[in-house]
Amino acid sequence: MSNLRDVHAQDAPPIPEIIGRSPAMQKVYRLTRQVARSSCSVLLLGETGTGKELIASAVHQQSPRKNGPFVRVNCGALPENLLESELFGHVRGAFTGAVENRIGRFEAAHTGTIFLDEINSTSLLMQVKLLRVLQEREFERVGDNRVVQVNTRVIAASNKDLVEEVAHGRFREDLYYRLNVVSITLPPLRDRRDDVLDLVTHFLNYYNEVNDRYVVHIQPAALEALRNYDWPGNVRELQNYVERAVVLAPGDELTVELLPDAVLGRKPPPRLHGPRDVPTMVRELIELGVQEAGPSADNLHSRIVNQVEKELIAKVLDDCDDVQIKAAARLGINRNTLHKKLKEYDLDEE
Repeated sequence: MSNLRDVHAQDAPPIPEIIGRSPAMQKVYRLTRQVARSSCSVLLLGETGTGKELIASAVHQQSPRKNGPFVRVNCGALPENLLESELFGHVRGAFTGAVENRIGRFEAAHTGTIFLDEINSTSLLMQVKLLRVLQEREFERVGDNRVVQVNTRVIAASNKDLVEEVAHGRFREDLYYRLNVVSITLPPLRDRRDDVLDLVTHFLNYYNEVNDRYVVHIQPAALEALRNYDWPGNVRELQNYVERAVVLAPGDELTVELLPDAVLGRKPPPRLHGPRDVPTMVRELIELGVQEAGPSADNLHSRIVNQVEKELIAKVLDDCDDVQIKAAARLGINRNTLHKKLKEYDLDEE
């Protein structure tokens, strides 16, 4: 059996919260340290789930602006009319519902850093406004003609190839060059398989503490399966599977039986009697959860019901593009309750 190792040893990466010592990640660390010393714009590229927000935070924390604010904006989570107000603010009466003046995220990030995630999802019109901020360091709030000047560093991220987006007319070439002063490409997990053990160890430690469990060993066959899997969802997918294993483990070892079929290369079994209804699937899920927990397990509610609730909230929130008001309405709960659930299940930072 492979015992858990201390991933914060001296040879671990010096950037907080980032796990991995592979050559591909060492290149990312070098670039991160180099660009952090400047105030230039940085473009982070890579597939979804590769940790672009962690690198953006690391650039900010190692920069001269570290005592200033670090403001995150997911450009893909809001429609354009709301995104403009979110970024630049608005004045009272600018639109229906604008009952008071409100500063935007660029203004809130003054003297610090703003991280624009999924910038590839912005419209061409919004890209014009972003270009002005990058070049002139000024903008107007929605509904106002007074110029606001800011000293804000911009770090942007894209999960699509922006060169290809420019070629197809979906992204402005001038904005691309203005953002791409320095670019850092985060490798997918399949290109740094040597980091899998450190990542699994890190997430085991974390979810053991969160769930009051003691899964401290990794079965060699399970580790081999994890290393051989291609990880289309990258580190975020690995994190989800480790959490699942910690919750369902009957003992102190992460075994092959705790891994999903996708990791093991198994195809889901064919349906024998056509589509099943939700009550039937719920009964099957409960039977499976109780069986895997073992006869001596207590804490079954948190193992099964809480996990189902977490997955439901995560799915609805994703379907609603992370707009909490919409997600709460679809779930049939009020926004305050949803906010508490997001914190309880550690979904508010994903």
